[in-house]
Amino acid sequence: MSKQISAYKYALVSVFFWSTVATAFKITLRHITPIELLFYSSWVSLILLGGILLYKKKLKEAFLYIVKSPLLVSVLGGINPFIYYLVLFKAYDLLPAQETQAINYTWALMLAYLGVIFLKHKLTKADILAGFICYFGVLIIATKGDPFSLNFSDLYGVILALFSTVLWAFYWIFNRSSKVDAVVGLFANFLVGTTFISIYVAFSGGVNLPNIEATIGVFYIGLFEMGITFIFWLKAVNLTSSISKISNLIFLSPFLSLVFIHFFVGEEILFSTIVALFLIIGGLIIQQKWK
Repeated sequence: MSKQISAYKYALVSVFFWSTVATAFKITLRHITPIELLFYSSWVSLILLGGILLYKKKLKEAFLYIVKSPLLVSVLGGINPFIYYLVLFKAYDLLPAQETQAINYTWALMLAYLGVIFLKHKLTKADILAGFICYFGVLIIATKGDPFSLNFSDLYGVILALFSTVLWAFYWIFNRSSKVDAVVGLFANFLVGTTFISIYVAFSGGVNLPNIEATIGVFYIGLFEMGITFIFWLKAVNLTSSISKISNLIFLSPFLSLVFIHFFVGEEILFSTIVALFLIIGGLIIQQKWK
């Protein structure tokens, strides 16, 4: 089997699991609160990542990284998993899954805009055009197909979903300063972030034990959203002969996600959501291909 075929397989597995997480979020949040989901799933992911590093004999490297770069790790861990997922889970709790997952895909555009401010990147015509297209798509989603009415179904939920894209973009901007192995860095971030989460939980009244449905969801999210899928994608990146050969596979994820949301969450997929998603993905493709 060639390396490129293996890269496609790892990439498609990653896309599949990323396509299921919106459904997992929504179903699990029927049984527990956003902070409870964050607390338990972050611990699951931390244990998974720690086990991987223990197997690779790189656990010591992670602790040395924390000692050498405590401020950077604290910032990264404070964003991911702590604040980012707390905001994202609350958005999923308030909005239909189809709306939140579509809005969340605009993080790449937000990264381009914040890069102009913090990384001294140039704002291109593609970035501006993509912004108009993508955020008009967000407006269609937020108003359920009536963008010019400005009648938002849940403005607070939409603001949280958009804020999550800002947080995720900031995470990758700050992550540029990290010079360690990606899994080592992710474990360090989760170790610090999960500590922050545990302190927050302790001072906010604690958490309840999850029921069996919530437990299954917590393990699924901790394993596949926060942990192993990222490693599969890294494997694909390392095996492929060109990033462009696998990067476009990401655009399959939101449309496949709608299928899972419809059949497992039970949401009726609105025509306005499909139109808006085409606009958002189309805007992102224009941004990438123009450059």
